[in-house]
Amino acid sequence: MPLDPRSIARRAAGRALSERGLGLPAAKPLGGVHVTTHSKESGAPDRPRGATALVTASDLDGLRRGAELRVPPDARVTDLCREEARLRGILLIEPHGRPTAENTAPERSPGDRRPLRIALGADHGGYPLKCDLIDWVRELGHLPFDLGTHGPAAVDYPDFALAVAEAVAEGRADFGICVDGAGIGSTMAANKVPGVRAANCYDVASAKNAREHNFANVLCLGGPKLAPSLALEILRAFLRTPTGAARHARRVEKITSIETRYRAR
Repeated sequence: MPLDPRSIARRAAGRALSERGLGLPAAKPLGGVHVTTHSKESGAPDRPRGATALVTASDLDGLRRGAELRVPPDARVTDLCREEARLRGILLIEPHGRPTAENTAPERSPGDRRPLRIALGADHGGYPLKCDLIDWVRELGHLPFDLGTHGPAAVDYPDFALAVAEAVAEGRADFGICVDGAGIGSTMAANKVPGVRAANCYDVASAKNAREHNFANVLCLGGPKLAPSLALEILRAFLRTPTGAARHARRVEKITSIETRYRAR
């Protein structure tokens, strides 16, 4: 079937725009920040109840988008809890009574489809698939940011995995995608960045599991190992699967605690 020249031009223009986003300028939610809080009268619960030393992602369970979570004065909020609150549109109220910038999130209704900011990076082995992924991310209604590489010349995958991982860890991207020859090396490199949970996914089931059970925020793929049709299905599953129930959050908190313990040494 002959290629439509208009479609080719449209994709080329889209890729150029993605590459302009290389700097991923600082954590600005799309369309500006709008926060709506709910009073007790509206049914938003005061959580967590009672004194606690730690506020975790499991404390967000059952809260609707736009609800408030009041943090007790003596409590510490885990990094995972902050991230999940941002992604779910839940407002964390610190002891001083005002939300901090990192805890505010765009107001979303339950059916809102706000575009996700997605950072993509690949080495030479993953470059062809990365080009397709950029187009697919845009066609799914999200905003891709191309962090390289930008051609087939040999490069080192850790450089691009690091760029993607840092964009996610710093909040400049909602999710990241890394592509190399097998997806293994990029996973190892990305997971060295605190706050990143990178998963090497090879089918739809592993992509769903990575999100639901492990709260993965970086998808790693082996470019030459995947048929394009399967790669697209993995991408869809990863972006559309929500994080799971409280029992999964509790286990992910244990992963975070390991990271915190060794980071402090």
